Amino acid sequence: MDKIKDVESVERIIQAPPSAIFDLLADPVKHGEIDGSGTVRAATESSQRLAMGSTFGMKMKWGIPYKMQSTIIEFETDRVIAWQSWGSIAFMSKFMGGRIWRYELEAVDGGTLVRESWDIRQERVPALVRPIAKKTIESMTATLERIASIVESK
Repeated sequence: MDKIKDVESVERIIQAPPSAIFDLLADPVKHGEIDGSGTVRAATESSQRLAMGSTFGMKMKWGIPYKMQSTIIEFETDRVIAWQSWGSIAFMSKFMGGRIWRYELEAVDGGTLVRESWDIRQERVPALVRPIAKKTIESMTATLERIASIVESK
């Protein structure tokens, strides 16, 4: 059996310029529309366009409702955006949180190569989330499909 890595990535060429994809990713209100996992419900507040150091909250549901708070830790317009997420409930944040969601965009012939990564190297207890790696890869693939359907239709 393969050992599960602590960084998983999926990629896809999307027929749109990097700016259109980045604009979608930098708007937390749109994250529910692009989420392929079905867990993201809505931004917890009316958020502005994200920037380096921005924080934003998300209402989530995976069996039970919960909230996550994220901070932008990498930001290069039209190239890279990454956020680190933590549970917003004190009990939950003792065991879960620290994962990084990263999107890297590269202009290529025919559009943009988009790479989404799930990085649990800074997760509080990585062993708790490693078992969901396969499902996370499926969800990231679905997220890139949703992003493509939104920006390719414009």
